[in-house]
Amino acid sequence: MIVILKHGVKEEKKEQLINWLKTLHLGVHISDGSFQTVLGLIGDTSHVDIDLIASLEIVDSVKRVSEPFKCCNRKFHPEDTIVEVGDVKIGSGNFCMIAGPCSVESEEQIVSIAKSVKEAGANILRGGAFKPRTSPYDFQGMQADGIELLKIARQETGLPIVTEIMGIKHLSLFEDVDIIQVGARNMQNFDLLKELGRLRKPILLKRGLANTLKELLMSAEYIMAGGNEQVILCERGIRTFDDYTRNTLDLAAVPMLRELTHLPIIVDPSHATGIARLVPPMALSGAACGADGLIIEVHNDPMHALCDGAQSLRPEEYAVLAHKVRQIREVINA
Repeated sequence: MIVILKHGVKEEKKEQLINWLKTLHLGVHISDGSFQTVLGLIGDTSHVDIDLIASLEIVDSVKRVSEPFKCCNRKFHPEDTIVEVGDVKIGSGNFCMIAGPCSVESEEQIVSIAKSVKEAGANILRGGAFKPRTSPYDFQGMQADGIELLKIARQETGLPIVTEIMGIKHLSLFEDVDIIQVGARNMQNFDLLKELGRLRKPILLKRGLANTLKELLMSAEYIMAGGNEQVILCERGIRTFDDYTRNTLDLAAVPMLRELTHLPIIVDPSHATGIARLVPPMALSGAACGADGLIIEVHNDPMHALCDGAQSLRPEEYAVLAHKVRQIREVINA
């Protein structure tokens, strides 16, 4: 249920209403916009008298919300959320470029790539320290050492870092990571999502390879229900019957999610296609359809990469793509 207050309501009156609603054992999500305040009521609202609330002098209207996701629902929070990572803003017209290798392999490798992608215009560095692999015999990442190397790259370039977490037991290693990524395989690891909800740190939540948009939003809800509202959604492709690409990039998800939620939405064309030559056209398409950013894999020697070299761009290829993305952004914002 949402309660929309009239414009110019006194703070004292608003607080009285909020305190009364809380006595009904309801959580109250407050969204203060430029022209109106929206109170999102979370919990069992079946016993709430809508007519009584609507009759209050400070209330403009009351509506029931049928969707199971509340905190991330645009009806609860009409204005776009902006997630801030250092000097970088993501969402509401603020476009982010996240780039780096699938896996951290050495200090020389990650620092070199970090400098290259920053020069090309990237403002956040990605790099895998823990690697969830289909085969137990594949490279599993440098783990804790990989995170330390990402920190070195951050110190060398000033770029915030994002890397993927595999489980709750690793949380202590991520205290100095700027953005924690939840990968597709962990999108419905609800115990992990609950723990991330207790943090006050940006979370990059990737859509599972066989999950619906509602399921993605419900996973975001787990994080936000814990009090952490800094969630970034990522469309990274879903599994379909086609077998020419690694996954099928669902670009329609971006404008659809834009209607459903106030959270920032970024696109990952690397995991979606699995083929380096397909990354640029899909990245440009992602920028054109209204995404708030792109996360792209870049490696200085893809042929010898320990992980996902086939979908990684070389630094010079990324520089060309980044320039074209900026041109697309100029066109759609004109």
